Amino acid sequence: MDKVFIDTDIAMDLLAERVPHYLAAARLFTLADQGKLSIHVSSLSFSNLNYLLSRLYSQAGSRNSLSTFKTLVKVLAVDDKIIDLSLNSDFKDFEDAIQYYTAIENQVGILLTRNLKDYKAAKIPVMTAQDYLSAN
Repeated sequence: MDKVFIDTDIAMDLLAERVPHYLAAARLFTLADQGKLSIHVSSLSFSNLNYLLSRLYSQAGSRNSLSTFKTLVKVLAVDDKIIDLSLNSDFKDFEDAIQYYTAIENQVGILLTRNLKDYKAAKIPVMTAQDYLSAN
């Protein structure tokens, strides 16, 4: 079973049903629900997701979506080492650095995002959800 790390944009594609990216995100989570894929996120993603979802839905609706989402993912801690690695990295986007180093430090071998340009120096495969699904 593959272990994949998804960043916030893939999660938002699912939770906000963002077209045209929703279908690929939904297929990923169907695979996870079937036990064919292990999806990992950083704890930072929950803060980001709550903020974004609260702009679309009520607080109760946002929290309900996140509670359901949490049953499908493994939440990885953002710790002191990850912050140090991120602060000292060449990433232009600090949040992307945190996501990347969370995946690296937890030995998750594939990172899924729609923001490929910010991960050019990655030492693990970085791809879109659609590209991952097409390859597997």
